[in-house]
Amino acid sequence: MTPEKKNQRRLRNLALLSLLLLLVGGTFAFQAFNQRAINDRIRENIPGGRVHDYYNRDTENKDVFVENYGNVPLMARIRLSEFMEKRSTGDTDFTPIVNGTIRDQVDTWTVMRPSENNLNIRVDDSAAFNTYSNLTFGWSRSGQDAPWFMPTFNRDNQDLMTAAAGHARDWVTSTATDGVTDGATHPGDGTDAYWSSGDSFDNSGPVWPGEEVTHDAAQNLQQERAPMTISQWAALPNNLKVGNFWVIDHQTGWAYWANQLQAGETTSYLLDAAEMTAAANTIPGEYYYGIHVDGQLISPDRINDFLAADANFTHHDDLSDFLTAVQTGSIDNNWGNPGPDDNVQPDQINFSIMAPGTIFTMAGEQYRYLENQGGGNHLIIRNHAIVNVSWNNQNTRLNQWYDTLDPEVQAMVQPVSDSFVTGAVPDADVTWSDPARWVPNNLDNFPEIAADVTTVVSTGTPRAFALSLADVARLSGPGTAFTGRLERLAADNAWWWIRTPGASGYAWLINTHGRLLATEEVGLSRLSGGIRPPLIVH
Repeated sequence: MTPEKKNQRRLRNLALLSLLLLLVGGTFAFQAFNQRAINDRIRENIPGGRVHDYYNRDTENKDVFVENYGNVPLMARIRLSEFMEKRSTGDTDFTPIVNGTIRDQVDTWTVMRPSENNLNIRVDDSAAFNTYSNLTFGWSRSGQDAPWFMPTFNRDNQDLMTAAAGHARDWVTSTATDGVTDGATHPGDGTDAYWSSGDSFDNSGPVWPGEEVTHDAAQNLQQERAPMTISQWAALPNNLKVGNFWVIDHQTGWAYWANQLQAGETTSYLLDAAEMTAAANTIPGEYYYGIHVDGQLISPDRINDFLAADANFTHHDDLSDFLTAVQTGSIDNNWGNPGPDDNVQPDQINFSIMAPGTIFTMAGEQYRYLENQGGGNHLIIRNHAIVNVSWNNQNTRLNQWYDTLDPEVQAMVQPVSDSFVTGAVPDADVTWSDPARWVPNNLDNFPEIAADVTTVVSTGTPRAFALSLADVARLSGPGTAFTGRLERLAADNAWWWIRTPGASGYAWLINTHGRLLATEEVGLSRLSGGIRPPLIVH
């Protein structure tokens, strides 16, 4: 083959190869421009709430509460005012029991203001009603769940009409103050427990103001605690300050729901009855008595509306903190107490309002608050570990530490047992609620271990001690001092011994991951951990 033919053949082969490469390349070539998608929505968040007032003058039942029928959270407050006048037999004119009040001018009626520590005792001008009327706050029935109600049919959030049932008279419907005129805007006769599970009402027509629909009876929220004054609220432990209950600012008379009222929720009762006393029922002649209910609802971003100056009264100093707590869902653990790094003396600390897990500094030592043991006794623990202490040497070191405490602190310390009955349980014998060795779930299989719980023992000695396995288990979980494994660590992520023995030669501890273990020998001492002294103080 001549060189020229070889070159021609080579060119032909290259051309064929190029064509094949183009064909193969064309098979995988890809272009995808402008693949698009839109995910969007228009949603109108509609606030809506209605004050319910169910009243029956024959039975003296009176139920007052707030329903959130909208789809956004609300904050609610209600204020009650009262009016009463008497007319003796043969007299022409009535005489009000509070001077300057006028029956048909409800703005002159007397705001119900209770004493600072007792809702059942009215004060100042309101005290005139103590003789004649008893108000029952909250709702409580032994062995019964929360009551039932009929949701409002009126979903117009610009309408200021209440859901007034029975003999209750809505102010928009009628401003009469004659004790007989009807002004109901909602079904029911106002008697106690009129609605129950399974009831429904067809509002076709409509029979009552609002939508022509059928509603099923719904249930009020269960009250978590009885209504209280804001001073009583301030004395609650900080972790209990937000919840489903009513708090009354006794200085202004406004009653506030102590939680955001979520969409579809309805408060428990502020008022459950308004009953006349024997003194009222023996008045020679006749009397008129009325209660005016004023309800106000806001979205949580408008708490300043509730803080606006009151025309006649001064808000309690704690109201701003209360409303902020409701708005945010919690209050700072150190509210009402010095901050965690403020070094104070014992008399500057209010242990009764501390939430479990609160860090505080007292007389040069920083502590974590563990629990309220009742009777004025409080369990606390040193926040930092005393390091390089073995389990064998912990009692000696605990006593040495206690002897260095400020005398004012020592004077608060309560006696505990001189010798704990600890029992012993090997690490391998304990089973767990989760793989992280968070809380043992079989301590009941070891009676001595389960019974080793630290409490005040009057015949014992005021001293520092070590927590038991049962103590740590009890103090671990939601709402406790140790809500997670990291909270169980001492400051600086130090591990620490507890008093419960494990297998022979071993003892239980909280390791640097917050886990409970009994795999270290009792002679272990390291700079990474040691002991953590608790105290019971009073």
